[in-house]
Amino acid sequence: MTKPNSRLGVYAGSFDPITLGHLNVIERVSRLFDRLVVGVGVNTEKCPMFNAEERIKLIRETTSHLENIEIREFYGLAVEFVRECGARVMVRGVRPLTDIQAELTMMMANRRLAPDVETLFMIADGELAHVSSSLIKQIAPLAGDEELGRFLPPQVVAALRAKLKEEAAR
Repeated sequence: MTKPNSRLGVYAGSFDPITLGHLNVIERVSRLFDRLVVGVGVNTEKCPMFNAEERIKLIRETTSHLENIEIREFYGLAVEFVRECGARVMVRGVRPLTDIQAELTMMMANRRLAPDVETLFMIADGELAHVSSSLIKQIAPLAGDEELGRFLPPQVVAALRAKLKEEAAR
């Protein structure tokens, strides 16, 4: 573990796939810190649509315009990953109605596990605040590219289409 840096933030999530809501939070949070680590969590109990390598590639492509972003894969507790990065602030993207209760519970648990790590909640701007990766997975087989483009960066729409084609061919 490195010495904590107050000018370093960590935004951890599954990003399966990264949405315009995630991207909105990343862009806004990157202005608050000298450096922002985007942590791509790997949960071996879940079966993601995109593997960690693919998710990292999509995040790298969609955040290439941001100079202070680092993208890293992690396993285990997000709060431990924040400490390993040497940060004092963990950013959590939340949807106003669906995430608050669970995120507050997690924040309180994290405070017990790592009292030196603060949690910063960020809500995506306006029309993006309700977007989730789960929603995308539900509507992707039925929606056209234009509809998906309201929720996803163009690179992700293309990757999602390719992934759905690949799965259909199996």
